[in-house]
Amino acid sequence: QLVESGGGLVQAGGSLRLSCTASGRAFGDYAMGWFRQAPGKERRFVATITRSGGMTYYAEFAKGRFTISRENDKNMLYLEMNDLNLDDTAVYYCAATQGGSYYVTGASYDYWGQGTQVSVSS
Repeated sequence: QLVESGGGLVQAGGSLRLSCTASGRAFGDYAMGWFRQAPGKERRFVATITRSGGMTYYAEFAKGRFTISRENDKNMLYLEMNDLNLDDTAVYYCAATQGGSYYVTGASYDYWGQGTQVSVSS
């Protein structure tokens, strides 16, 4: 089970840190990802991280502003988001897959959280 938290309302230029708590065993066996879905739009890839945390990959819009990280001993995944803008408004989802690399497509993931709302105001 994956549970996201940390969303909320923030002004443009502000920051938020999203968390994803994983229950069950062997969190370190899963590559993880963050996706987002804005109203009326398709779900989009945001960032992904390998099982060990040694490799990460970002969507172009996230590079330089967002940082994905994980703490396997705490079963936690994070997304640090800085310099937020109106286009970042969306529901953010964490996802898990047992693959051995990192993954940018939603179809690669087996488990999803319920999402957390991020709203950026001007």
